[in-house]
Amino acid sequence: MVVLSFLSLQFPTLNQCSVRRYRSTNAGGVQVVRCGIAEPLGEPAPMGQKTKYNDGFFEKAFMTLFARKMGKFVGKSSGKEKGWFDYDYESFVDVSRRVMQGRNRIQQQQVVREVLFSMLPPGAPAQFRKLFPPTKWAAEFNAVLTVPFFHWLVGPAEVVEVEVNGVKQRSGVHIKKCRYLENSGCVGMCVNMCKIPTQDFFTNEFGLPLTMIPNFEDMSCEMVYGQAPPPFEEDPVAKQPCYADICSVANTNISVCPKLQA
Repeated sequence: MVVLSFLSLQFPTLNQCSVRRYRSTNAGGVQVVRCGIAEPLGEPAPMGQKTKYNDGFFEKAFMTLFARKMGKFVGKSSGKEKGWFDYDYESFVDVSRRVMQGRNRIQQQQVVREVLFSMLPPGAPAQFRKLFPPTKWAAEFNAVLTVPFFHWLVGPAEVVEVEVNGVKQRSGVHIKKCRYLENSGCVGMCVNMCKIPTQDFFTNEFGLPLTMIPNFEDMSCEMVYGQAPPPFEEDPVAKQPCYADICSVANTNISVCPKLQA
């Protein structure tokens, strides 16, 4: 996903961004431009409230690209097909939801895998393996890239120190409040259409292990590059119940989200 996100390189205008000045050891300080999130303090809204974002030209283009790719796996809509810049984040999530409906866990993950492959040039996984062998440096480098190039999908994030196989390294990414989970409100979509396919793509196709650890209590998430993910059956997410109050397809009669069943 980080490689794909290079396509969303942004050239923001000041009316889409907030500019803040921070002190630094260099004279004059450092000017940091923060784009995307539209909350007054530049932080995600509290749990129970939906975070507001200002999406620019390139963010919407990337949403459209993903939505159209996924839309090929959905039956024809009765309405007029959206134009290239008619998509927003809500419509992108809606396409994801329609892909989920009528498919089990494995089938949903396969759709995302095919979408990811369709967005890469031939031979991309092999090239990635050459550029980023599974080393501490590669894990830390990809963590750094994730923050600016992944924000359109998951919202604000920061690089954090983690421990991988007994070694401390800055290859973790803390997503403060995942935009995808926040907008979908669906445990199954989070796991089947983001967490598992992304883990699998990096670990098995790119050769760089990645584990994603969503926190369903506050909708944050930890991405740990360099750490191999556990089998699904041993992952705590396998036993996660639905969001009873916010998921439009929740089933509260069973203890585990039905979309997590094979």
